[in-house]
Amino acid sequence: MTDTRSPAKNLSPSPAHRYAREFLDYLALERGAARATIDAYRRDIAQHLEYLEEQSIAFPDDVTANSLLDFFEELRNKGLRQNSLARKSSSLRGFYNYLSEEGYIEVNPSRLLRTPSPPKRFKGALKVEEVERLIDATSGEKNTAFRLRDRAMLELLYATGLRVSELLALRPGDFNFQYKFLRTVGKGDKERMVPFHDQAEQAVKEYAEQARPALISKTNCEFLFVNRFGRSLSRMGFWKILRKYGLLAGITSKLSPHTLRHSFATHLLANGVDLRVLQQLLGHASINTTEIYTHFDERQFKELHVKYHPRGGKK
Repeated sequence: MTDTRSPAKNLSPSPAHRYAREFLDYLALERGAARATIDAYRRDIAQHLEYLEEQSIAFPDDVTANSLLDFFEELRNKGLRQNSLARKSSSLRGFYNYLSEEGYIEVNPSRLLRTPSPPKRFKGALKVEEVERLIDATSGEKNTAFRLRDRAMLELLYATGLRVSELLALRPGDFNFQYKFLRTVGKGDKERMVPFHDQAEQAVKEYAEQARPALISKTNCEFLFVNRFGRSLSRMGFWKILRKYGLLAGITSKLSPHTLRHSFATHLLANGVDLRVLQQLLGHASINTTEIYTHFDERQFKELHVKYHPRGGKK
């Protein structure tokens, strides 16, 4: 029986093992993928990595679009059916998209891969009113310290587009409230300065001044956001907090630890921010990663057209 707590456990040790394990854990813990789906991804990735090793192609630096095309050509020559090819292409596209988004690779070799499956669209963002409901749901927390902490985290994520790992690594000294910038260290140990707005500033200050001192009284933890024991809040701890407020706000099906980062990016882009500016704000190594946020669906284009065209709302 497959152990869902460790979906990557059957991959053989290799230089690519850590990347594959991280991706499969991401599918399980953050995307809530079914066990059968994770098993399929695990098999597809393992088969791909085995092929690369046989071809003496170093993963991931030497993997190119041609490498992927050759891999699928070999599968076709072996008589693999179209639906299986489509599934494997989906698995590898998801894998390389993840590596690109997390900054492990600068060029995504799967972007040019022609496959039987239709192109995916980005659907990871909430609507503005859903974000507001999510943040407002923190008022339902009876414990004052947790209410202030949780609101500060959600406000800050939506204000800055930080990765959850970056949020949880923040220290009080990383903030410049005079100029409303914070310092964070992202993927590849790359430091960047990210602006935040007045609402986020107020929420962080209220938590830091009114709640955090009592929470860390016995531990003196250096990190800004801490758990009930005064120790650094974990990624899983944050996910549970997010899920709780998702239930209160009625939007659980769309939530993951990256939800507010995705919403931040999508809403800025919809309101006209330059893609290069967004790339810097998100800390993406490649503009290709940022481009996933340009794939709005047709309904969103229609809504934006009606909203912003001078005659769009007239009948």
